[in-house]
Amino acid sequence: MSIYDYKVKTREDKDFALETLKGKVLLIVNTATGCGFTPQYEGLETLYKKYHAKGLEVLDFPCDQFGHQAPGSDDEIHNFCVLRYETKFDQFKKLEVNGDKADPLFTFLKTAIPEDPKPKGVKNQLAMKSIAKLNKATASETGFILWNFTKFLVDRTGKVVYRFGPTDKPLDFEDKIKELL
Repeated sequence: MSIYDYKVKTREDKDFALETLKGKVLLIVNTATGCGFTPQYEGLETLYKKYHAKGLEVLDFPCDQFGHQAPGSDDEIHNFCVLRYETKFDQFKKLEVNGDKADPLFTFLKTAIPEDPKPKGVKNQLAMKSIAKLNKATASETGFILWNFTKFLVDRTGKVVYRFGPTDKPLDFEDKIKELL
């Protein structure tokens, strides 16, 4: 299977075929509006504004699995992001990324690259150790996503080429996006 074989749900609960994004570089993120990493929306929007015309698409998937940090409806979450961070990129229907109810797209992404890279810096390493304890990660699940703002970068051919953890800020991997564009 390829990333282009998947369909996701829009905020309006309509099917959206990822095959319509063939030839684009995709940054796919599970997000939450009440998380310590929520300010990363600013970096995501910066990347989107800077590179959208060159072929970058940011796909935002709210997820309420981690500390109930995305509690609102899809419209409430969208309005928060637009008003607070002036986001213009696509935001999809809230979904799950782990467990029996994990969306098939995220199961595919996690299988393609099953681990976050080691966090850079002692502060980020300590943060991720704390997060791992909080969510009681299930080691048996391939590619378990530890927290909100795990990011996957997909090249123009649909290959998942990078996975970035919650502590990896969007602007920290801008060079990887530029390479793919």
